[in-house]
Amino acid sequence: MKLKKNIAISESGFVFNPETGTSFTTNSLGVAILKQLKTKTSTEGIIASIVKNYEIDETTCEKDLEDFLRILSQFNLIEE
Repeated sequence: MKLKKNIAISESGFVFNPETGTSFTTNSLGVAILKQLKTKTSTEGIIASIVKNYEIDETTCEKDLEDFLRILSQFNLIEE
């Protein structure tokens, strides 16, 4: 799974899809996930990175990441 090439992400969390004109904001963790998706990091790699850098257990992280990826898919921001 990877982020579509034309998706713009700012450091402040603003995300823009020029293809559809839609935009939304996310927090710093969301930005970190989006950047990892842009570099084609695996889901397992993203989970490992989050667990290492944030105070969250692996099970909760996996569930939250699945929810976030579902939202990204609904916004047509990722390629599966």
